Amino acid sequence: MTMRVEDRHPHVQGPLGLTGRAPAPDLARGFMLLLIALANTPFYLYGRAHAVVGFHPVDGSLADKIVQAVLITGVDLRVYPMFAFLFGYGLAVIYRRQGEAGVPEREAFRLLQRRNLWLLVFGVVHAALLWGGDVLGAYGLCGLLLVWLFVRRADRTLLVWAGIGTAVLLVLAVFSVIGAAAVLASDGAVQAGGALPEFMTGSASAENPLVAAGYRLLLWVFLVVAQGLLGMTVPIAILLGFWAARRRILERPGEHLRLLRITAVGGIAVGWAGGLPHALAHIGVLDGFERVMWVFGGTQMLTGLACGIGYVALFGLVGDRVARRPLGPVGAAVAAVGKRSLTSYLGQSVLCAPLLAAWGFGLGAVFGSVTMALFAVGVWLVTVAYAVWLERRGRPGPAETLLRRLAYRS
Repeated sequence: MTMRVEDRHPHVQGPLGLTGRAPAPDLARGFMLLLIALANTPFYLYGRAHAVVGFHPVDGSLADKIVQAVLITGVDLRVYPMFAFLFGYGLAVIYRRQGEAGVPEREAFRLLQRRNLWLLVFGVVHAALLWGGDVLGAYGLCGLLLVWLFVRRADRTLLVWAGIGTAVLLVLAVFSVIGAAAVLASDGAVQAGGALPEFMTGSASAENPLVAAGYRLLLWVFLVVAQGLLGMTVPIAILLGFWAARRRILERPGEHLRLLRITAVGGIAVGWAGGLPHALAHIGVLDGFERVMWVFGGTQMLTGLACGIGYVALFGLVGDRVARRPLGPVGAAVAAVGKRSLTSYLGQSVLCAPLLAAWGFGLGAVFGSVTMALFAVGVWLVTVAYAVWLERRGRPGPAETLLRRLAYRS
């Protein structure tokens, strides 16, 4: 009997199932989705003046300002590096599993690139229909480039290039601080804060659905390029995720406790310390920063990268604890969301956009920062309930099922 060429090698291994998984990555993804909801929903607070950096309104009650300060300090520009790290970690796990099963390197490489390409497609559809701030497109594009350049490179190469990218962010942050100090030392009159470009706010405030869709696509293209590639944060986090997955840091956290502790404490401390001045300036506690609010665009990117990686390390430590005992109902619910992170992420847009945008019910014009934060928590809880319902039936999320069928061709 003649063996066909395609039968000489093992077939591509399917994705991880719902059982037998390391808890830390799923817990991190599940909690991350709460932070994503909190970070994204202020975008819908339209019909009022916004800050120069970010989408938080410049007015509001004392409670609103406290919520804004908390989000700026611990959430804004801190979540998408966490997402990018876990994305890179997942890609490297997929690639490693194929190699362990004897799948040829070329087939494993093609699998990753198909997955990244389909994520890019998911992203543009997501933006066209619901959410211009979509990150799937940015991660898909970065994944295509970084898998091509780095997935087969040595660990040292990954760290060197991640270090180079971090150094670039550091230089940009230092120069922005120096520039801001020079402006504050000058005798020029204080200028009012500038307005955000219309395409960044139009998808929430436009009443015409087609006009809003056009604004969403413009915003999506901008974020894919500016935040995904040129912003450096996403590529750096993905490379670090590659490196961490090769050492199974989140799958075997007990073997890396010292690294995880240092990263968690140091990263979160840097992130919160970097975000606090921005928060205090935004709510008016630090006076005189009106002319230089743009400085926080640079400092928040650098410290946000540290904070996002710190959050991942924190959940690595949590994963080490829960690996020795049952998760419990709360932990199991959060992990259920993490197993279905793509479905939950897209589900947030399904719940938010029609209710909050002007082309829908327009609640974004009514809510303040406090009520919007409560709404975000409620949206996350709905996705938790849906994920738990699927978990009890042993079913993956529909978005995961579709992506796996497209990527794995099965």
